Amino acid sequence: MPYASELVHGDWPDADAWDDDVDVLRPAVRVEDLWIRYRTTSESSTTLKQALTVRKGRTKSARYVEALRGVSFDVPTGAVYGVIGHNGAGKSTLFRTIAGILAPSDGRVTVTGRVTPLLSLGVGFNKELTGRENILLGGLATGLQADEIMDHYDEVVSFADLGPALDYPLRTYSSGMYARLGFAVAAHLDPDIMLIDEALSAGDGRFKKRCMDKLVELCGRDCTVMVISHGLGLIKYLAERCVWLEQGRVRMEGLGGEVVDAYLNSDDMRDDDVAAMDDF
Repeated sequence: MPYASELVHGDWPDADAWDDDVDVLRPAVRVEDLWIRYRTTSESSTTLKQALTVRKGRTKSARYVEALRGVSFDVPTGAVYGVIGHNGAGKSTLFRTIAGILAPSDGRVTVTGRVTPLLSLGVGFNKELTGRENILLGGLATGLQADEIMDHYDEVVSFADLGPALDYPLRTYSSGMYARLGFAVAAHLDPDIMLIDEALSAGDGRFKKRCMDKLVELCGRDCTVMVISHGLGLIKYLAERCVWLEQGRVRMEGLGGEVVDAYLNSDDMRDDDVAAMDDF
């Protein structure tokens, strides 16, 4: 069944980079009335024994889960843009759609430039290969040629600062080491748009500071950064604008600090959200 939607990567089809009426760059990412529906199957059972027993001829009923429901917003070029909300709000689904991993069920996502996703620690890496080998693998996964990757190889190695561990298989790495290597690869291979999903939460304080400095540098070169984080202090400090998702819908979109404050002052605020302000 064809999708009644569009996922567009590349240049805007109908205009130059500049708007004729408003002296503002067109957004790096535009999300318009985006819906994502998952089809799942379920079986009715009343006891644990029934749930664990496979019955021949049991009828499975199909149902649809709406992970995103009419989401719309624009991400300015060269900005840091935050995405917040409780678990299950649709944040990671949104990022996977922008990255081109998921197709919209309805609506449209338009992306200008090459997207470099850092959706979770180690995605795109091979745990049996060494850190050095995975630098090349990670770069190839973003669409770069081998010579382009090697032009930045020393910068990646220096930023990751893993020492002899670069020659060890990734299966020996801690989550913090994964974070160092993953961010170093994503941030040093000329990204146009970076999608970061909780990848900064695994590093130590010194590493997080270096990451934030690098993000500021990238934005100064017109790289656009979208960040999912439960570290609300990080979002409030870095994000110029922010969208708050709740049950797949936009609860609020606006200036980063204002959205975070509204989230923290909402009736459904949780203790872990308040604690997250101290992560920065």
